[in-house]
Amino acid sequence: MKMYLISDNIDTYTGMRLAGVEGAVVHERAQLKEELDKVLADKEIGIVLLTEKFGREFPDIIDNVKLERKLPLIVEIPDRHGTGRKPDFITAYVNEAIGLKL
Repeated sequence: MKMYLISDNIDTYTGMRLAGVEGAVVHERAQLKEELDKVLADKEIGIVLLTEKFGREFPDIIDNVKLERKLPLIVEIPDRHGTGRKPDFITAYVNEAIGLKL
């Protein structure tokens, strides 16, 4: 299975290309939808890397793919600006998931 990157900036795309990961740079909602449709049609792609900006700006598109399909696995990655998550993201996630205070 292959990985594929959908990025909102050329720097992340370039870095992943150096690591051997194919991908595309998109900026608009329609471009993201079109690129995701292309990726979902390719059965060889098992992991789709998305920059976190897409998860924040277009959660309906991303969540729809995550909830309705087993493959490919959608992984949101930080871009060159860093992560947009709070410093206690993992602790809050565990608290929410199992109700255990850490």
